[in-house]
Amino acid sequence: MIAVTAASGRLGHALLRELVRQGQGGRLVAVARDPSRVRVPGITVRSGDYASEGSLATALAGVDTVVMISAPVAGGTDRVPLHRNVIGAARASGVRRVIFTSIAGNGVERDTLYGPTQQVNRATEDDLRGSGLQWVIGRNALYLELDLAHIRKAADTGVYANPGGEGRAPYLTIDEIAGAYAGLAMDPDRHGEVLNITGETLTQAEIVARACEVFGIDVRYEVISDEACIGKFRQLMPERGEAVARMLAGCFQAIRAGAFDVPSHYAAATGRPAKTVRLMLEEIRDAG
Repeated sequence: MIAVTAASGRLGHALLRELVRQGQGGRLVAVARDPSRVRVPGITVRSGDYASEGSLATALAGVDTVVMISAPVAGGTDRVPLHRNVIGAARASGVRRVIFTSIAGNGVERDTLYGPTQQVNRATEDDLRGSGLQWVIGRNALYLELDLAHIRKAADTGVYANPGGEGRAPYLTIDEIAGAYAGLAMDPDRHGEVLNITGETLTQAEIVARACEVFGIDVRYEVISDEACIGKFRQLMPERGEAVARMLAGCFQAIRAGAFDVPSHYAAATGRPAKTVRLMLEEIRDAG
């Protein structure tokens, strides 16, 4: 049995769909705080909350492999104990192997506003290594769809601005990332590996240019200061608070510093290279 925790989110749904597509629906368990939000037919859905190790232990009964999707970043939430609850529940339930969806980074990000977010990922990786369970750690690329949405919106003004500058970063679609985790989950012999689930790296100007070519929009890239970027996110997402605005600006600081420019292990995880950014953009365009 394969379980996916935090299954109601974007990556969770993409991974569930991919595992079903590959014929795993009959041995697939989706675990979510609100099971009604899991909208993938033909699978087992169980209630489990990252804040409750007991509920997770019940949900993971009979499971061999768990794909632990990182808890969402929210201002004021300490995610390390939430991840520890999943690891503790896995041990209590007799789970053999945990696969954790972490974030790419070569360590340079420690000196940016993104550093505290990355510390959570690395702390969970250390907890998993010391858990006594078999483990695989995937370190993900940035989600192409999220930045593309902002680039397309920038067509209203003609300018896409952030502090990323000339730094290079890898981008993959959520479905492409899910494909890697599906392969890892279905191979019971994979363990003790840290894999960068990444692909082609681009500068901010390059990703804007690719989006303009594929979607027929006219946007230019402009570098702005870190403080201007924080202010921009405060205005765009006032409901998410100051901490999230600073974290998002910190992500572009990390891009500028080259923190996400890491070797790709996508082919090692899946048996094929990651799709190019242009191809993924064309797939998004053609899907409507």
